[in-house]
Amino acid sequence: MYHSQNAFNPQQGLLNMTSSENDPLGRNRDDISNDIDTMEAPPSGDDQDLDQAARRKRYHRHTQHQIQEMESFFKECPHPDDKQRKELSQELGLEPMQIKFWFQNKRTQVKTQHERHENNLLKSENEKLRADNIRYKELLRNATCPTCGGPAAVGEMSFDEQELRLENARLREEIDRVSAIATKFSPKSPGSYYNMPSRSLDLGVGGNYGAQPGMVGEMYDGNDPFRAFPLPTDADKLMIVELALMAMDEVTRLALSAEPLWVAGSYGTEILNEEEYQRTFPRAIGQNLGFKTEASRQSAVVIMSHARIVEMLMDVDQWANVFCGIVTRAVTLEVLSTGIAGSYNGALQVMAAEFQVPTPLVPTREHYFVRYCKKHSDESWVVVDLSLDHLRPGAVRGCQRRPSGCIIQELPNGYSKVIWVEHVEVDGREVHDLYKHFVNSCLAFGATRWVASLDRQCERFASVNATNIPAGDLCGRKSMLNLAERMMLSFCNGVGASTAHVWTPLTIGGEDLRVMTRKSVNDPGRPPGIVLSAATSLWLPVPPTRVFHFLRDEKARNRWDILSNGAIVEEVAHIGNGRDPGNSVSLLRVNSSNTTQSNMIILQECWSDAAGSYVVYAPVDIVAMNLVLGGGNPDYVALLPSGFAVLPDGSGMKNGPGPIIETGSGGCLLTVAFQILVDSAPTAKLSIGSVTTVSNLIKCTVDRITAAVTGAAAPN
Repeated sequence: MYHSQNAFNPQQGLLNMTSSENDPLGRNRDDISNDIDTMEAPPSGDDQDLDQAARRKRYHRHTQHQIQEMESFFKECPHPDDKQRKELSQELGLEPMQIKFWFQNKRTQVKTQHERHENNLLKSENEKLRADNIRYKELLRNATCPTCGGPAAVGEMSFDEQELRLENARLREEIDRVSAIATKFSPKSPGSYYNMPSRSLDLGVGGNYGAQPGMVGEMYDGNDPFRAFPLPTDADKLMIVELALMAMDEVTRLALSAEPLWVAGSYGTEILNEEEYQRTFPRAIGQNLGFKTEASRQSAVVIMSHARIVEMLMDVDQWANVFCGIVTRAVTLEVLSTGIAGSYNGALQVMAAEFQVPTPLVPTREHYFVRYCKKHSDESWVVVDLSLDHLRPGAVRGCQRRPSGCIIQELPNGYSKVIWVEHVEVDGREVHDLYKHFVNSCLAFGATRWVASLDRQCERFASVNATNIPAGDLCGRKSMLNLAERMMLSFCNGVGASTAHVWTPLTIGGEDLRVMTRKSVNDPGRPPGIVLSAATSLWLPVPPTRVFHFLRDEKARNRWDILSNGAIVEEVAHIGNGRDPGNSVSLLRVNSSNTTQSNMIILQECWSDAAGSYVVYAPVDIVAMNLVLGGGNPDYVALLPSGFAVLPDGSGMKNGPGPIIETGSGGCLLTVAFQILVDSAPTAKLSIGSVTTVSNLIKCTVDRITAAVTGAAAPN
């Protein structure tokens, strides 16, 4: 395969951007400059004796004590100011200029050692790439003719055809890998992204419910929309490298700047001052689409090491799971650089992702972007994103991701400080009026929600990996938390307005509902059959915390849970899941007064953070749950999660004794979502009776919750 000498090297493209001209001896310009600065004209005649004495005086050797003290000071402060140099000179008995020159030489020495180390790493990476190149050439040399199957003659295949054949071989390997994973029926398998949508189910209903006659939308885990995103060409890759470096600089400056660039917003969020931003960054990166700008900053100290956070951000599967409430789907389209020496330092990858709010009423945001990771010092990493929509001419764009990302600073005892900057330009006209205040406050997709999700998940990981648990309870505890994690992930992926969902709007009893169906076949994580999902969102004139605590309280459950039939609900197991006592995983038992009816077990997870709250639950089989508590595999427990998402309405905290009378005045936004197995046969037809039953169930639940939290009488 032909390679140009100036072709983009994905392993070196980011970490070798600064050029240096070397002389024939291999020295760089700094070394040559230092040699020139220290050269002197040779002495002549009578001046030799004086010059030799001056040299003996000039080259004074420091004592071991002086060197140790300056070495120790250098570790703390490599750039001492005049006052520090003067104090150090008095302490060590040296001249301030001697101190200055010693620190200059020391900085040069450290820089040279660092550059030599990086050069060695780049050489090893270059050797690896050269070996890969030889291997690929050998594969091309052994290529076969597509017509006869024999060896292909030289010149028989064009360069483009060779590239296509290599790409086809890679795709076949990927399909085989995904198929092998799918046969294991793993509910978290990425192979589910490749399932094609099947036909919508025939309902046999008319247009009375606001839906298309005879049709209800279907949910599928397809990844088809992401296939439309282009892969970058070689020319694009060079431009992507330059854009990534510029985005890195902008995000770093935005994260570390103070007023007047940032002003205080609601819920502790800092909002970008657009006028000051234009003055600070007159040549903004990205195209100006003329849409509304959302830019926010938030920071937090989280209980996780900086290296572990970087790994989660750079691994697309971990990233989607950690931020499951925000990221519905994500894929890495191409890795341009894997980083240096097995780390993510210098890693660069092209990605596509879809972000959501837990309601069908807010459109999702699709982003096609580059992600770049760079280690700035021993204690700091930076991960930045930047839209690549300019590589998709003609594509309909409703949002653009300007330079966004986070700085991750190492702290003692396994903690890290995260400073997050989120900057997007978006067309928000399709957002439902109910959620406009929430979206405009930068809570829906802003930095506060990202940081709150990261903080909560770090607490969750700490809880899962806790070591101060009795050995007999450790396995069952981890299995129960992993089962709750899968339940929460399933709920979050099924409640939003993802393009993989086809919601059908219905109007029953004055309530606006959204319904869709899912076929479950050969999936041990879900019961087989036809699953009907229904969701509705509404505004309540009460603070979010009141609604959250009411819904998570097992003693109040019989006031809204119709399926419990007014029975007493008892908590039989409880696992704390963070600093907030409301964040927990529980097992609930419904003690029915009917002796002929077996008691029901419910798995429930509750969590709350600065951006919202969730209460998610699912009925579970008692025998399967006993196996999980004994340390069994939780992936084979069938779950159909239902639950609630409680969000602030975007107004900030309610102050004063006055009532909450309208959206944006301190109330909350409640989304109720149910999943009901309406038929155990996946090939069955969905009846109008099933839709009506589920819709009435969700409407009655909403009425009971509204009456309970507002103090109004529930309708009969």
